[in-house]
Amino acid sequence: MPQLVLIRHGQSAWNLENRFTGWWDVDVTEQGVAEARAAGELLKAKGFDFDLGFTSFQTRAIKTLNLVLEAMDSLWIPVTKDWRLNERHYGGLTGLNKAETVAKVGEEQVKIWRRSFDIPPPPIEAGTAFDLSKDRRYAGIAIPGTESLKDTIARVLPYWNSAIVPELKVGKRVVISAHGNSLRALVKHLSGISDEEIPTLEIPTGQPLVYELDAELNATDRYYLKDR
Repeated sequence: MPQLVLIRHGQSAWNLENRFTGWWDVDVTEQGVAEARAAGELLKAKGFDFDLGFTSFQTRAIKTLNLVLEAMDSLWIPVTKDWRLNERHYGGLTGLNKAETVAKVGEEQVKIWRRSFDIPPPPIEAGTAFDLSKDRRYAGIAIPGTESLKDTIARVLPYWNSAIVPELKVGKRVVISAHGNSLRALVKHLSGISDEEIPTLEIPTGQPLVYELDAELNATDRYYLKDR
């Protein structure tokens, strides 16, 4: 049977600083490195093995996957990187401290931007410090100015269906290292979670989330490996 494990990247520098990160590229912290290694060690101890991996274009997810696979003695497996697994784009909020933003515009407004399903933050302004239009990893890609969770789902699911589903359908064992919101998109799809509930679903950093799937890729179980 196919096997699927989802891992949100280990703690990042801006997780630690409580800043909106989105598409901006930040590294994992020492704690994030430790979380990723621990995830790999746990997967190995529980007898997991993978045929291939998928991750985003962002360092924190790539490095997390590398550390997981290194701990599993599996750095050799094929890994595909794609921007469609990137974190949600936080637009003009990128780089801002969350608590300071609450103090400036109010808790209710920040809650709407962070936790509504289809209301995006204000778009990022061209030419500002966090404008990615000149980042060559995104050459030829229409970089969004901002995204809601709904927008994120709209780019993640077509990639899931075109690139990942075919591998699972032939019985491949797949690990995906990505981000809180791109993984929410997959969890919503696989577990049938409503639009109203999915924005509040928390996915902890560095914890392998296991999906047991049948031959038609219907989820028969979902659990964090640490709980088994």
